[in-house]
Amino acid sequence: MGAYREENLSFSPDCNLSPSHDRRLSKHVRDNVHGNIYLDTLSLKFIDTEQFQRLRELKQLGLAHMVYPGAVHSRFEHSLGVYWLAGEAIQKLKTYQGLELGIDRFDVQTVKVAGLLHDVGHGPFSHLFEREFLPKVLNGFKWAHEEMSAKLIDHIVDEHQIDVEPEMIKRVKEMILASSEFALPKSAKEKQFLYDIVANGRNGIDVDKFDYIVRDSRACGIGCSFDFHRLMDTMRVLGDEICYRAKDYLSIHKLFATRADLFRTVYTHSKVKAVELMVVDALLKANSYLEISSSIQDPSEYWKLDDSIIKTIETAPDEELRESRDLILRIRRRNLYQFCNEYAVPKDKLDHFKNVTAQDIACSQKNGVLLKEDDIAVCNVRIDLTRGRQNPLESINFFKDYESNEKFSIPDDRISHLLPTSYQDMIVRVYSKKPELVAAVSEAFENFQLKIYGVKAQVHDTPEKKKRRI
Repeated sequence: MGAYREENLSFSPDCNLSPSHDRRLSKHVRDNVHGNIYLDTLSLKFIDTEQFQRLRELKQLGLAHMVYPGAVHSRFEHSLGVYWLAGEAIQKLKTYQGLELGIDRFDVQTVKVAGLLHDVGHGPFSHLFEREFLPKVLNGFKWAHEEMSAKLIDHIVDEHQIDVEPEMIKRVKEMILASSEFALPKSAKEKQFLYDIVANGRNGIDVDKFDYIVRDSRACGIGCSFDFHRLMDTMRVLGDEICYRAKDYLSIHKLFATRADLFRTVYTHSKVKAVELMVVDALLKANSYLEISSSIQDPSEYWKLDDSIIKTIETAPDEELRESRDLILRIRRRNLYQFCNEYAVPKDKLDHFKNVTAQDIACSQKNGVLLKEDDIAVCNVRIDLTRGRQNPLESINFFKDYESNEKFSIPDDRISHLLPTSYQDMIVRVYSKKPELVAAVSEAFENFQLKIYGVKAQVHDTPEKKKRRI
């Protein structure tokens, strides 16, 4: 599994790396975000499998490294980071409220394994695979990596005969699915707060975000002033829910704001999206021949799919893959789809917004070059603070101090007036697949805006230099 110490460590189902445990006897890895990450024996049994090691071949940020060269970290180290933070979080709660909440070693181990395996079913190229590629080939069938994670966990346990309690695996899967549309009914009526740690379906504050916000910011060379340690050190369970001190509400808002900034500047960067659009087209053209989407219901085959599918296409001599190869060659030579322009959907139009399509733009052309739908690519980018158009602070419960057992939410009119009053952006971006069509596509895009809004919603016209590029 990489470089770690080889001392033997016996394991029992109740084993966990509590502060009283001698960590010198444990295997560990050195992480560039969290320092030493100590690994318990049960977690190592999952880590040292080909299915988990596959995460080394999945870049955490997909194709963002084409713009941010340092963004080459993988789902592997992110998963180790979430494992570590999940263990730290549950251990802090156990230290301060363990007797009150009945937290036992089974709970600690379950939360840690959920953190470790939460992304084991992730697809290639970050979220591109499930959000951009699969919807175009599945004809309405819904698929989510969280659901595949649950299936892969069962497969790993069976394939490698891992000795683990069935009840633990059941709860691990529930925790992983807790924030997805495939969430399972929770088998335990008590200790619901345990489901808030890894994938928080209640309010979005979880150790998954704690890790990727810091890790992604560091990899991309972007400053990050959000400090998750403060929240982890002061959180408290009230009414079976993790709550936070009222005076920390600005720190929580910074969590959501930092995440939104990462979406705006990294994850949805206009050049990153250009590369993603090209990779989606390459995968679509190759799918019928390589059957890329055929394994999404079969974990025994799915684990073999990773980012290397691009190299497979690029180096294959088959004529059936020629169009896909050409697109990847264009990416290598930086001959990308050309960004023409964008606009932010006016706030008063968000309620009735429908995704803009290439057909919408092609139908808005007037005179001149005859544009075809296939000449245009459209990207509808939604950026929010995790709760759509709602203030995320409204779904969080706070407490005054440690002497009070009352929890409460903070309404909009009680927070700082410097915080935003709008919580979602919808940005429409248009690309020309051919450099020589930038001017025609840009004009058609402007015509579309005039037709829909009566004005040009874009901030400025497409630069003449870009229009002249051939």
